Parts: sequence; structure tokens; C-alpha cells
Amino acid sequence: MRDFAAIDFETANCERSSVCSVGIVIVHNGEIVDSFYSLIQPEPNYYNYWCTQVHGLTSADTDRAPIFPEVWKKVEPLIEGLPLVAHNKAFDERCLKAVFRVYRMDYPDYEFHCTLLKSKQIWPESHHNLDIIAKRCGYNLENHHHALADAEACAAIAIKIGFC
Repeated sequence: MRDFAAIDFETANCERSSVCSVGIVIVHNGEIVDSFYSLIQPEPNYYNYWCTQVHGLTSADTDRAPIFPEVWKKVEPLIEGLPLVAHNKAFDERCLKAVFRVYRMDYPDYEFHCTLLKSKQIWPESHHNLDIIAKRCGYNLENHHHALADAEACAAIAIKIGFC
């Protein structure tokens, strides 16, 4: 798999539909060729303390942000025909499906792959947090839990460990 889109979501609260930012990194022929980042007005639109502690976003950041369907109209052409790769795909895939349901959008059954699961196969003795695996693959993740930075780290991992 030499062509894919790495994806990462951050959420405002414990509801998977509450995506408040998305980062996308496009890889063609094993090279990063494009990226996309957007804040998103979450649904439901409130932030809990713990999520804000993780990523630093608050309602002040997203009150004027577009809603998910508006953001996804920009994402769709970027990822068309590409498999999606996430570090802990279970989280990101659940977020994507949940927000599609909330907005009654037809989910196109995206193909997802997981760098977390792949890293566990390669390094079973290691911790598998995104920042740790990124460092192991030679990528310095300086802004962990920023959706674009995390998507960039995921792409670097996928390229390094053989998704490409």
C-alpha cells in the first residue's frame, strides 16, 4: 500500500461524534504530498475538562468553526479512493462513523488500517503510544494531540513500518 491517507480526530467530550478537529495527510508512492487540517464545531457542542486537558481545545476555538459536513466536503476529494490509516483506528473509525450518523450522511465504508496494531506486531515488548512509536520510527512528534501533527506522525510510522 503506497498510497493512503493518514487521519486523526480530536474530540470535545466522550461522545465519539464530538469531533472538534481533523488532520489528514495524503501519501502517494510512499511520499507525503498533501495535508489538511480543520477545526470543527463539535456535536454535541460542549467540551469536558479531560478532553481539553489532552488537546487544549475549548469552545472558544470552535464556536465559529464549520460543522462536520462542511469540513468533510473538503476532505472527500483529498481521500477519494485511498485507504485510511490511523494510530488506534478503533477510535478514529468510531468517530467518523458516529459523526456521519449524527448528520445523517451516507457512510462510504472506508477501508481503515491501524499503525497501532502493526506496531504491536513489530515491537511486542514496547509501549505503543503514538509519540513513542513515532520516535522509534525516526519522527519527532512535537505537538502531540494536535490532529494534523498526529496524522503526520501516523503517516511517518506507516511509511517506515511497511504500509508502503
